[in-house]
Amino acid sequence: MREIGLVENAAVLCGGGKIIVAGQQREVLRHPWLKKNKRKLQEIDCRKRIVLPGFIDAHTHPVFATPRLIDFEKRIAGASYQEIAAAGGGIRSSVTAVRKATQKELAQHVSQALTAMLAQGTTTVEAKSGYGLTLEDEIKSLKAIRHAATHWPGSVVPTLLAAHVVPPEFSGKDGEYIDMVCREIIPKTAKARLASFVDVFCERGAFTLEQSEKVFAAARANGLGTRAHVCQFTPSNLNTLLAFQPASLDHMDCVAPEQLSALAEKETVATLLPGANYFLGHQNYPDARRLIDAGVAVALATDYNPGTSPTPSMSFVISLACTHMKMTPAEAIAASTINAACALRLQDRKGSIGPGKDADLALFDVSDFREIAYWCAWNRCSNVIIAGQPVLDN
Repeated sequence: MREIGLVENAAVLCGGGKIIVAGQQREVLRHPWLKKNKRKLQEIDCRKRIVLPGFIDAHTHPVFATPRLIDFEKRIAGASYQEIAAAGGGIRSSVTAVRKATQKELAQHVSQALTAMLAQGTTTVEAKSGYGLTLEDEIKSLKAIRHAATHWPGSVVPTLLAAHVVPPEFSGKDGEYIDMVCREIIPKTAKARLASFVDVFCERGAFTLEQSEKVFAAARANGLGTRAHVCQFTPSNLNTLLAFQPASLDHMDCVAPEQLSALAEKETVATLLPGANYFLGHQNYPDARRLIDAGVAVALATDYNPGTSPTPSMSFVISLACTHMKMTPAEAIAASTINAACALRLQDRKGSIGPGKDADLALFDVSDFREIAYWCAWNRCSNVIIAGQPVLDN
């Protein structure tokens, strides 16, 4: 992850939505394609700037209707995440608002989030449902994601998160709710082709390991990929989840040391979400160094959501990873590009600058890539290219 592949005095040649060649400028200028198509070129001057693959935000919750300001103030006053949830706040308060909202209203909120992410250099976003928690409202949320995605130049990977928490009407009947998710919501989502993945919140106060396995089994039976929120507040036995070959296990604050070797042997990525730790006011952060040194593939994401991480900025997350998780700037950038692509199973198309990859690029008004982490909460993204076309000029 520390081998960032820096090329100085470089050029990138794009055509047909793909990268044709990248490398030293003098070599790129001699490429045969360039001689044949020189009159068709649009040139962008990148002198004294850094060009990266577009950021890939591999964990977001953009389908919500209102910010959770009451939760925010309660947390400032000392209430914990669990205490707020027990009092009817947290995820359940977002559920009430999403159920009242129309698909059009939700799509507008998703579009606003995608626009803000693009301005920060993000070109690919994983977007979850999870605040509807009925068949009708989860489908409505996924359709809102699809609608917003069709009006955004980047790539959106939709994820069904019906197993987020037990909704109020199933209080004390969490087993019945999981059965409904597995029998109805997952199959109908798959049939309508509204999601690429199914997610589950495997945690105390949400769903047990056994219930999470049922969700994974239903996802696999319906041809969908799997991913999970796990080990955010308490340790969990990852071996049974890993048997389903999930693309990503996310949060991972409390993963037990004895689980690391099994995780390192798999293609599953550990996606860390330091924005949530920051916004929740936690003293402790995911132990990125321990994971990386054990050989685990680590990605970063914003965890953009209304309750615990309302930020669209991957640059801010990169800065947090360096200052609070002791990742190097190179590691944090790799975790936000190629490893994040792996967390979405898109590494063949995205996440690095090389021939044949999608021409999704972010330009930064800095002269050293380490400045992206250094300038805390300062958006230095100046231009964004998606599929070889300029879509943002700051």
